[in-house]
Amino acid sequence: MLPLQRVESMTAPTIETERTILRAHGLGDFEAYAAMWTDPVVTRFIGGKARSREETWVRLLRYVGMWPLIGYGFWAIEEKATGRFIGEAGFHDLKRDLVPSIEGTPEAGWALIPTTHGKGLATEVLGGIHAWAEGRPGFDRTVCIIDPGNAPSLAVARKLGYREKLRTAYHGQPTILLERRSGKPAASQP
Repeated sequence: MLPLQRVESMTAPTIETERTILRAHGLGDFEAYAAMWTDPVVTRFIGGKARSREETWVRLLRYVGMWPLIGYGFWAIEEKATGRFIGEAGFHDLKRDLVPSIEGTPEAGWALIPTTHGKGLATEVLGGIHAWAEGRPGFDRTVCIIDPGNAPSLAVARKLGYREKLRTAYHGQPTILLERRSGKPAASQP
């Protein structure tokens, strides 16, 4: 569990993968960000409904604000070839009302625009953020929660070494809690 503490002047570090640049969210991302969160393909397994501009704005502020407060957060995903915003990924601690509690444990999450789906970008990006987290204090265990119907995200999580810990519910909907322990090859995790 990571202690809550202020991390002075920390913003998302830039990470490059083969096809993407992971960077801090910025005001210039807002219109593309808002469009992504109204797409039913994106929201189908993440809350099940389109987000309003206001909800999207609060979400953007949340991810910018996490870095200086807890020392980690989400990155905006920029496509290297075009410079366009194509999604976001990272770790957060949302103090979720979930049993069992995952509070204090970095929770991985990701969302990409539909035109990028099925091209291995989520796996590439998540590989980059997990490489960043490897060896950092508090990241020996990470979790993610995924809707049982979201087969593509479950496949990405498994490729990254996440294993199902249990099935539970979040906001009255079934969800799978997955766990990853660092320092173990994905194939050997229980």
